[in-house]
Amino acid sequence: MAQHSADHESHEEEHQPRLVNRFVLFTAVPSWLISLVVHLVFFMILLTIFMPPVEREKRVLTINDSADAEEIEELVMEEFEPIDEQTLEFDVPPEQPEDAVLSDEIVVSDFQEEMAATQMVELSDFADVTMPFSDIMSEVSGVDGNATAGRGQATRTQMLRENGGTGASEEAVVFGVKWIAEHQLPDGTWNFDHRRGAKKPGSKDFGTASNSPRAATAMALLPFLGSGITHKEGKYKKQVEAGLGSLIKLMEVRGDTGSFREGEGNMYSHGLATIALCEAYAMTQDKNLLGPSQYAINYIQAVQDPVGGGWRYQPRQPGDTSVVGWQVMGLKSGHMGYLSVNKNTIAGAIKFLDSMQTQNGAAYGYADPGNKPSMNAVGLLCRMYTGWKKENPALQQGVANLAKAGPSLGNRSDMYYNYYATQVMRQYGGAEWDGWNTKMRDFLVKNQVPQDQAEAGSWHFDGPHTERGGRLYNTSLSVLTLEVYYRHLPIYKANASEEDFPL
Repeated sequence: MAQHSADHESHEEEHQPRLVNRFVLFTAVPSWLISLVVHLVFFMILLTIFMPPVEREKRVLTINDSADAEEIEELVMEEFEPIDEQTLEFDVPPEQPEDAVLSDEIVVSDFQEEMAATQMVELSDFADVTMPFSDIMSEVSGVDGNATAGRGQATRTQMLRENGGTGASEEAVVFGVKWIAEHQLPDGTWNFDHRRGAKKPGSKDFGTASNSPRAATAMALLPFLGSGITHKEGKYKKQVEAGLGSLIKLMEVRGDTGSFREGEGNMYSHGLATIALCEAYAMTQDKNLLGPSQYAINYIQAVQDPVGGGWRYQPRQPGDTSVVGWQVMGLKSGHMGYLSVNKNTIAGAIKFLDSMQTQNGAAYGYADPGNKPSMNAVGLLCRMYTGWKKENPALQQGVANLAKAGPSLGNRSDMYYNYYATQVMRQYGGAEWDGWNTKMRDFLVKNQVPQDQAEAGSWHFDGPHTERGGRLYNTSLSVLTLEVYYRHLPIYKANASEEDFPL
C-alpha cells in the first residue's frame, strides 16, 4: 500500500512538469490566435451541418406527370368516324376542342434552364454552309411561320390538296396514329415489342429491340406531331404529353448536354428523340421543352467525330451516313425552333458527306464512298438541308436516279429508304415528285391493315430493320411518309422569304 502511494506520488511529480510546460506554452500563445482557431472550428462545424450535398455530375431529368400511369391506362379513346372521300374530299378529321392540359404543368427539375436559353446565345450566320433559311422562315400560299407551320388543321388540308395527298391518304394517317396511340404503355413510353401495349397489345410482327424505350417512344411521337397533335391540342394530347414526359425522364444530363443514347439504339435513339423534342418545342414554344431540346442539340455537337465530322454508335466515333442522317435531321428540327446550332457542326457534317459521295455527290455509301439506294436518299436530303440549291447538277442527277428506281414496294418494302427518298422527291417537286407520289401514296393506302382485322390501322413489311423494329417501326415510317405533304414547308419555292433568319 505504501509502495503504491509512493509510486503514485512519483507519477504525479513526473506528470506535473509536463502539465506546467503545456500551460506555459498555452499562455504564451496570443489570445487573437486562440480566438481565430476557435472561430474556424465553429465555422467548419456549421458547414457540415448546413451545406447541401454536392450534386453528382450525372443527372437524370424528371418532370411532374399531369397524366399519371393510371389515367393513361384507363384512358378511353374515341373511335374515328370513317372519312367519306367523296363528301369530305380533302377534309381532315376535326380535332377535339379541349383546353390545353400542359401549359404550366411540365416542370423540369434538376435542370438549369437559363443555361439553355437561346436569347442569351448569339446566333451566327452559316453563310454558304448552313441549312436553307427558306425552310425556316417562309411564306407559302399565305402560310407563314417556321417549317412546322403546315401542320395546322386548315393549312394541312390546303397543303394536302396542293401537294398530292388525298382523302384516302389522310384517312390512313388517322388510323395509323390511332393504332400507335392504342399501344402506348402505362408509363407513357412505347416499345418495339408492341405486345406490351396498353389497350390493344398485338400478338404478331413485334420487334425484338425491346430495350430501346427512347427510340421507340420517339418514333411513336413523331407521327402525332407530324399531323399537328401536340401536348397542348389535338385528340391525343394526353398521350403526347405522357410520351414527352417519359422521354424527358430518360434523358441523362452531364454539364449542358443531355443524352438519349441507349444500348440497343445508340446514337439512332438520340437522333430520333432530339427530333421529337425539338419538333414539339418548335410547334408550341413551350418553355418547359426549351432546356431539354437545347441540351439534346448540345449532345449531338459534343459527340461529333472531330476528324471526319460524322456520327456513329459511340461518341466521336468515325461516322456512317445512316446515323449522320438522323443527327442532321435532329439539328434541323432544333433549327426550326430557333435553338442554338453551331456552324462548325454543320461544316463537319458537310465534310463527312463529301467523304461518302460518289458520282460527284449524286450517290453515297454507308461508311465508305459508294452507291447504296437508302444512303443515296439520306445523303441527298442532308445536302438539301445543308445548302445545296435545286439547280445543283449532283442533286438533279441524284433525284433522277431515285425517280428511275422508284419507291420500294411489295412485301419486302424498305420503309427506311421510302421515308427518306419521299422527302427528297417532295422537296424537289415537279414531274419527278408527281410520278413518285402516286406510286408511294397508293401503295401505302392499299397495304394498311383494314379496320375489320386485328392490328387495324398498322403496317408491316419484311424489309430491312423490320425484325428489330417490328410493326411500330413500319407504322411510324408509313404514317410519316403519308404526312410528307404538310409536315415540313418546302425548301425550294418561287416565293421564298428574301430575308434569311440569322442562325
